[in-house]
Amino acid sequence: MSGKAVLKLEGKEYEFDTLVGSEGEKAIDFTKLRARTGYVGFDPGYGNTGSCRSSITFVDGEKGILRYRGYPIEEIAEHATFLETAYLLIHGDLPTAQQLDAFVSDVSNHTMLHEDIKRFYAGFPKKAHPMAVSSAVAGALSAFYPEHLDPAKDQDLNKAIIRLIAKLPTIISYAYKHSAGQPFMYPRNNLDYASNLLRMMFATPCEEYEVDETVAKALDILLILHADHEQNCSTSTVRLVGSSMSNLFASVSAGISALWGPLHGGANQKVVEMLESIASGEGSAEVFLEKAKSRDDTTRLMGFGHRVYKNYDPRATIIKKACSDVLEKLGIHSKLLEIAVRLEEIALSDEYFVSRRLYPNVDFYSGIIYQAINFPVNLFTALFAMGRLPGWISQWVEMHDDKGFKIGRPRQIYEGATQRPWKPLEERL
Repeated sequence: MSGKAVLKLEGKEYEFDTLVGSEGEKAIDFTKLRARTGYVGFDPGYGNTGSCRSSITFVDGEKGILRYRGYPIEEIAEHATFLETAYLLIHGDLPTAQQLDAFVSDVSNHTMLHEDIKRFYAGFPKKAHPMAVSSAVAGALSAFYPEHLDPAKDQDLNKAIIRLIAKLPTIISYAYKHSAGQPFMYPRNNLDYASNLLRMMFATPCEEYEVDETVAKALDILLILHADHEQNCSTSTVRLVGSSMSNLFASVSAGISALWGPLHGGANQKVVEMLESIASGEGSAEVFLEKAKSRDDTTRLMGFGHRVYKNYDPRATIIKKACSDVLEKLGIHSKLLEIAVRLEEIALSDEYFVSRRLYPNVDFYSGIIYQAINFPVNLFTALFAMGRLPGWISQWVEMHDDKGFKIGRPRQIYEGATQRPWKPLEERL
């Protein structure tokens, strides 16, 4: 169902079609705005701009709804595995038992990295951030698989998709092992996705690592909850880079770099740092929140509020339970969890935060889980990238399948100097 919108400019009227999505989202089709009127839309941050048509993920920030391909995130987190979720996002529907077995088998059989890629790690400083290393190595896969660079070749593209999903856990674990000065651990084809990562991270040739099922399940859930989230910064980056017909490896490498920013994927690290500062003796949760409310104080409450959600982030509820399960199973008494729960209790009953619709988001409890599993803090964002990978891939594929596909090219409002004459060097003062 669509209608018309009328725009009045300089004494003239222009009609534009309106669009209505399957969940009732409304838009004005301004694809010919500049051609017809000479004007462009001005929307810094693109918060009011629909950049594409998509059938992958639906978010209703007012109602706290998140669905992948129509399935509520609560049901997916309860019933699906991460690889099953990846299949759903990429292929558009839930796999049959046979399709899932084949997909899992393909991923399991492509987890190893080419031996020459291991040399890359020796060239990085030990203190290199895992996101810098992961982005570089993911992009370097383009050089090792030149047959997978053409987006138009479906068969080769499917192989590139499998290789990316299979190898990113290996890439990330090797970044950690290099920083720790430990030997790389080869992946095991008989382990599930999350368990394989845990073993590559924490096992050594001297001592095998026993994977705890509860920990592996919690990690799998975290990956599911991060798998896609509509047209966020990193996803839009993957789409924009891919719109130049750049290959999937290069596009994902750019997405990893975009996710690295503290305003995007780095938020859960900021939450842990905040909780640690409170636990170290800078005051109670009550004192901290009073500081956060003060205009004269720079203290910020991290992990609350979201660019899209103006209600409780549905992922936060799921993660909170997973967090409690992991800590209980590991027998960990977490001061950070106690503080986090207390912060949530106070904030949800405080008029200051309630009136501003600041609720816990996905980052608020995820860092506590990562820390309980012994992941170093600087690896949190890389784990986020691992979870978001299927979403990036599905969005990239969808863009290339779009009949209206074109290279991304935003406009601007130029505010610089107007034309002026060239000055010879001797005349410049």
